[in-house]
Amino acid sequence: MYRFDNILILHQQILVFMENETKNQLNFIEEIIEGELKTGKYETIITRFPPEPNGYLHIGHAKSICLNFGLKNKFKGKCNLRFDDTNPTKEEMEYVESIKKDVEWLGFEWDNLCFASDYFEQLYLWAIELIKKGKAYVDEQTPEQISEQRTNPRSKGIESPYRNRPFEESLDLFERMKNGEFETGSMVLRAKVDMDSPNMHMRDPIMYRILKQSHHRTGDKWCIYPMYDYAHGQSDYIEGITHSICTLEFEVHRPLYDWFLDQIITGVYRPRQIEFARLNLTYTVMSKRKLLELVKGNYVNGWDDPRMPTISGLRRRGYTPESIRNFAERIGVAKRENTIDVSLLEYCIREDLNFKANRVLVVIDPIKLIITNYPENQTETLEAVNNPEKEEAGKRTLSFSKELYIERDDFMEEPPKKYFRLSPGNEVRLRYAYFVKCTDVVKDINGNITEIHCTYDPETKGGKSNDGRKVKGTIHWVNAQDAIPIELRLYDRLFKEAFPDDLPEEKDYKEGLNPDSLKTITALAEASLKHAKPEEKFQFERKGYFVVDYDSTPQKPIFNRIVELRDSWSKISNK
Repeated sequence: MYRFDNILILHQQILVFMENETKNQLNFIEEIIEGELKTGKYETIITRFPPEPNGYLHIGHAKSICLNFGLKNKFKGKCNLRFDDTNPTKEEMEYVESIKKDVEWLGFEWDNLCFASDYFEQLYLWAIELIKKGKAYVDEQTPEQISEQRTNPRSKGIESPYRNRPFEESLDLFERMKNGEFETGSMVLRAKVDMDSPNMHMRDPIMYRILKQSHHRTGDKWCIYPMYDYAHGQSDYIEGITHSICTLEFEVHRPLYDWFLDQIITGVYRPRQIEFARLNLTYTVMSKRKLLELVKGNYVNGWDDPRMPTISGLRRRGYTPESIRNFAERIGVAKRENTIDVSLLEYCIREDLNFKANRVLVVIDPIKLIITNYPENQTETLEAVNNPEKEEAGKRTLSFSKELYIERDDFMEEPPKKYFRLSPGNEVRLRYAYFVKCTDVVKDINGNITEIHCTYDPETKGGKSNDGRKVKGTIHWVNAQDAIPIELRLYDRLFKEAFPDDLPEEKDYKEGLNPDSLKTITALAEASLKHAKPEEKFQFERKGYFVVDYDSTPQKPIFNRIVELRDSWSKISNK
C-alpha cells in the first residue's frame, strides 16, 4: 500500500495555505459531476452511503459519509443511506441503529433509508432471467475447487464441469436452493462471464450462496443470499443512483459492476461507479475485523472506547461533528492511497474547541500551597473569563482562600535556569488572583515536600501589580475549601507505532498496542464542575481539552481527555 513517508506537518501557516488553495477548487469527483450536469446527462444527482451493518463505523467511513452527503448538498441532489445487509451471519440490528445514529450525529440527513434486503425478490427474479439467457449456472463444486479454478493470475481459469449444463437444469436447482432443499455451501449460482479474463473478479463470479441463517430483517424467508458484487450495482439501479462512490479497492470490481448492469438495463439511465482513496490514519487500525478482535479480546472497553477510531469512540472521546467534517474537508479526495497523520485530526478538534470550550481550573497532581499572610477564615470571590475567544461566553466566579492546591510540577526547590514557575524566593502570578512568593516548604520524614508556604501581595488582585513589577510565570490553582475530586481518564493513542499494520509478518499487530493508552487518576477541580453534564466539553487551563464521560454522575464526576493542548507525540516520534 502506498503511503506518504513524510507525514503531514501541522504548521498553521501550511493549513491556511491549503485552505486558500482549495477553497474554490473542485475535487476530481466534483469535476465529473459538474461536467455531467452541464451536458444534461443527469438532471439531479443521487448518491448513497452503503455500509454493511456488521460493525460500528470508523473515521474512514466518516470520510465517505462526508463525501457522499457533501456531494448531495453541493449539487442540491439526494443521498440515500442503504444498508448492504446480504450476509446474515455477521449483521445485526444493533449495528444498523448505531450507523443511523452516527450519520445523524455527523450532521447529515438521508433522503431514503434503504436496505439491500428490500430488493431480494427483484434480485432473485433478475438472477432467473440470467439463467434463462444462459448467463448464469448452478455450480455444485466445493468452494475450494472453485477458488482453485479461478484465482491463479498466471494462467487462464479452469471452467467448471457444470458451466454448460442446460439452463433448465440450473433453473430447477436454483429454485430448489431457494426452497431450502440443499445444505449450506453445497452449491452456488455463478455468472457466466469470462474464465480467461486477467481480472479474477470476472472469472465466473458467485452470485448466490446458500446460508441457512435467520436474517435480521427478513427472518427465515430466504436461505439464499446475493453476493455483494451482484447486489451492489443492481441496488444502485433500483434506487436511481447516478454516482456510486466507492473506495479504491473496488476499482477492479468495476468491470463486473458494469457487466451485471448490462444484463438488466433497458433504457438510457445507468449508475456510474467512481473510486477514491480511502482514509488511512496513523497510530490505529481501520480493519473492521481487527477492531472486532480488539473489542472481543477486551483490549478495549467496547466499540465506543475513546481510544477506538470508531465514530462512537470519537464522540465519547469528545470529538465534535464539526471537527470531523473539517478534517474530512482538509484531507480532500485523492485518487491514490495515502496515510494521514492523526495529528491533523487532533489539530482539527483543538481548533474547534478553542472557540467552543469554556476554560476551567483543574489540578491534576496536587500539592498544597498555604498563603501565610492571608487572613484566617476569609474567603473571597474572583472573576474568571470563561472563554477569551468568545466574549458572549461571559464570566464565572471562583472562590479563593488561605489554602490552595497547585500542580506539583509547578514548584521546584532547586530550579534550573529559565525556570519561571514557583521556587524558593521566586514570585509568580496565580491565575485570576494574586502574586505569591515562596518563603518555605514543609517536608515529611522521607524528605518529600508536602506543603509550600507563600506570602501574597494584596495589591495585585486580578494578577496586576500597581507598582509595575513583572512576573514571568502564571500558574493555576484550586481552592482547598471547595475543590471537588474528579476522575480523569487520560486517553492516548491506541498504538505505539505509527503504522501498526506494517509490523513484520511474524508479529501480531496487537504487539504494537500502547500500554499507556489509558491512565486513570483523581484530580481536584474548581467547584463549578460539579454541575457538568455528560458530553459537555472544557479546556482545563494549561492541561488540555476534556469531556464529561457517559458514566459520570454528580457523586462521581468522570472526565475523558480529548487531546492535550499541544502535540506531545511529535517530539517523541522525532527522537
